[in-house]
Amino acid sequence: MSRGRFITFEGPDGSGKSTQIRLLGGYLMKKGIDVVYTREPGGTRIGEKIRYIILDPENSEMDPLTEAMLYAASRAQHVAEVIRPALYEGRTVLCDRYIDSSIAYQGYGRGLGEIVSCVNDLAVGGLGPDLTIFIDIAPASCFERIGRSDGDRIESEDITYHEAVYKGYLRLAADHPDRVRRVDGSRDVRAVRDDIRTIVDLMDWDGII
Repeated sequence: MSRGRFITFEGPDGSGKSTQIRLLGGYLMKKGIDVVYTREPGGTRIGEKIRYIILDPENSEMDPLTEAMLYAASRAQHVAEVIRPALYEGRTVLCDRYIDSSIAYQGYGRGLGEIVSCVNDLAVGGLGPDLTIFIDIAPASCFERIGRSDGDRIESEDITYHEAVYKGYLRLAADHPDRVRRVDGSRDVRAVRDDIRTIVDLMDWDGII
């Protein structure tokens, strides 16, 4: 059987990824495409436990390298248990965050650099997305959307951190223009939805062996 398609969604916290994933999934299912929704960190029983540890505001003393390795550990389990099997079954996986998030948040935001890519290459065994939708919206606008009083440990970081993350995303989009497709996330939900549909409709949907 041909391998399914792997589409990831990236962007700052509050960019609207979760909403757009649901909208795209519904659109694809109406076209007869078998869709799997998932997210990171998490996506598996073990991954959700790791997610809780990473995002718990009480874990403020967490070292950046520990954080990066926990994300990679969750991702390794996710790929082995959910993503790779679904793709081999010919299903289309829509994933809220993947390796690009780690590169942006830990590589750029925490200043860990290339070590993040190295750790994650090991975690996923070379499995990369066919397409990444980058919902581009400035961190200040995201802060207005989600607030900060009840945010998780990552969301609650100051604007300087989130600006560094955002710069990381811009660099990833510039470095991988064939895979990472930027969508202006500052507009209303329907405008963003329509742009994403156009991008996905132009994908090569012939299977990968």
